[in-house]
Amino acid sequence: MESTWLVLLLLALGLIVGAGFVTLLHMAERQGRRAVNVVRPIVPDGIDQVLDALESAGMVLDPSNNVIKTSPGALTMGLVVNQQLVHPQLTELVGRVRRTGETLSEDIVLSRGPFGDGSMRFRVRVARLGTRFVLLLAEDRTESFRLDEVRRDFVANISHELKTPIAAVGLLAEALSHAADEPVQVRRFATRLTTESARLGRLTQEIIELSRLQAQDVLAEPEYLSIDDIVTAAVDQNRVVAEMEQITIVIGKKSKAQVYGDEQLLIVAIHNLVANAVHYSGEGSRVGVGVRRNQGIVEITVTDQGVGIPEADLDRVFERFFRVDSSRSRHTGGTGLGLSIVKHVVQNHGGDIRVWSQSGSGSTFTIRLPEATPPAPAATGETP
Repeated sequence: MESTWLVLLLLALGLIVGAGFVTLLHMAERQGRRAVNVVRPIVPDGIDQVLDALESAGMVLDPSNNVIKTSPGALTMGLVVNQQLVHPQLTELVGRVRRTGETLSEDIVLSRGPFGDGSMRFRVRVARLGTRFVLLLAEDRTESFRLDEVRRDFVANISHELKTPIAAVGLLAEALSHAADEPVQVRRFATRLTTESARLGRLTQEIIELSRLQAQDVLAEPEYLSIDDIVTAAVDQNRVVAEMEQITIVIGKKSKAQVYGDEQLLIVAIHNLVANAVHYSGEGSRVGVGVRRNQGIVEITVTDQGVGIPEADLDRVFERFFRVDSSRSRHTGGTGLGLSIVKHVVQNHGGDIRVWSQSGSGSTFTIRLPEATPPAPAATGETP
C-alpha cells in the first residue's frame, strides 16, 4: 500500500514538474518572439510592396534610426549605406518628426552620396508610421531645378541678344529718315541696316533650329546618307567667305562612310564648325576638313590655325550664347548658338563631339557618329 502511494506521489510530482517546464518553455518562446520583434521590427502590411514600386527614394526607420526597409532608389541615390542614413540633414528631419509627431515636407540640397561630387536637390517628406516607425520619402528634383535654371538663363540671354540688333535696326531706320537728302549717308546707313537685319535673321533662325532639335521626333524618318556628300555641301556654303578672308579650305580624301540621319541637320552641324574655323582664323591660313572610319565610328574633323581656345573655356564652348571672344564674335556676326546646335545635332544622331585647342595654336573639333551598314536590297518579287 505504501509503495502504491509512493508511486502516485512520484507521478504527481512528475506532472507538476512537467507542467512547470512546459510553462517555462511557453514563457521562453514569448520572450524570444519579443526579442525578435525588437531586433527585427515588423512594419505595417503593404509597406514592402509600396517601397519596391517606388521610383523615388523611400525608407522606413526604427526607433534607433536604423533603416529597416528601403526602396531601390534610396540605395541608387546614395542616401542609405549599411542601413544608416548617410546625410545628417535627413536624420535631423526624422528626429524633428519624432519629437513633434507632425508630418513635414522640405526642399533640401544633399551631396551625391558619401564619395560623390556635386550636389542633388530633393523634395523630402517625413511622417510617422504607426507608433514606432518613421517613413521618409525623397524625390530627386535635381534635373528639374537644372532645367529651370537653363530656361531662366536662356530667356535672359535671348532677351539680351535680341535687344542689340533690334535697337540698332530702330536707330538706323531713324537715321535714314533724317539723311534722306544725303545719298552717301543713306547708302552707309542702309548697308549697316542690312547687316543688322541679317544678324537678327540668323539669330531667329538658330533659335528655331535649336527648338526643333529638342523635339522628340526630330529623327522620326532617318535616311541612309553619304558623309562625303554632306561635308562637300557644308564646305561649299563657306567657300565665298573663306576666299574673301584669303583662307584656304582643304578637304581630305573620300571616305565612303555612310550614316543614318537627317541630311540638312548634319550639313548645318558641319557648316557651323567650318564657319567658326573660318571666322577665327587669320588671313592666309588653312582650314582642314577630314573624314575617316574607325571601328564602326565615322569621325568628321575640322581643324583651323586660328586663335585657339583657352583651356578654362573648353568645357563651356558648347553652352548656348557662350563666346570665347565676345567682341570678335559680335564683329563677325556670331550668335553664340552655333556650337550648341552642333552638339544637339550630333547627340540626336547618337554621337558625340570633342574639342582640342590651345591658345595661339588653333582648334580641332571632331564629330563622332555611328557608321551605318548598307540597307538590304528591296525584294523584287521575281523568282530566280
